[in-house]
Amino acid sequence: MSFAALARKGRTVLVLGLALSLAACGFNSVPTKQEAAKARWADVQAAFQERANLVPNLAATAKGAAEQEKAILTGVVEARAKATSVQISAEDLNNPAKMQQFQAAQGQFGQALSRLLVSVEQYPDLKSIVNYQMLQTQLEGQENRIRIAIRDYNGAVQDYNTEVRTFPSMIGAKLRGAEPLVPYQSVTPGAEVAPSLEGKI
Repeated sequence: MSFAALARKGRTVLVLGLALSLAACGFNSVPTKQEAAKARWADVQAAFQERANLVPNLAATAKGAAEQEKAILTGVVEARAKATSVQISAEDLNNPAKMQQFQAAQGQFGQALSRLLVSVEQYPDLKSIVNYQMLQTQLEGQENRIRIAIRDYNGAVQDYNTEVRTFPSMIGAKLRGAEPLVPYQSVTPGAEVAPSLEGKI
């Protein structure tokens, strides 16, 4: 075998060895897990947006039947406006300050919705409105979807963060400049639990 053939074979073995070592170092798994976490974040944003889209209908229905609850309805509408004005892109997922701002706005929105749902007990005529009952059911379902989307996002973040912080994947993560992502945390006690409408409809 000629020297050129040996050199070619040696280069091939070197390239294959390098490719295998990069794969073992998380060079491909890190971006794959990062993209999975970003996709789960998109699900979280979509779930919050669906909730925000339900509120104008809920508020309009409630407003006609409970004029005296204007303060609560105003609070819901204002909280919705604030929650929808705070946006986080996939590039912001490793920024704790931006994530905290988003979480706080969504928490205030959830609290305003809870106050609105509790007020239903005081107005039996509101309970009897079919549209209101339907919107409450939709809102409860949406809160459950939000909870599931957050759980899935946090699971993907945990998987990604474990990958970028453990050996040997951390080598590939360093080469790519990958940083840990921020999990979603509730800012108010019990905020991760969907509101119960038991006895309110």
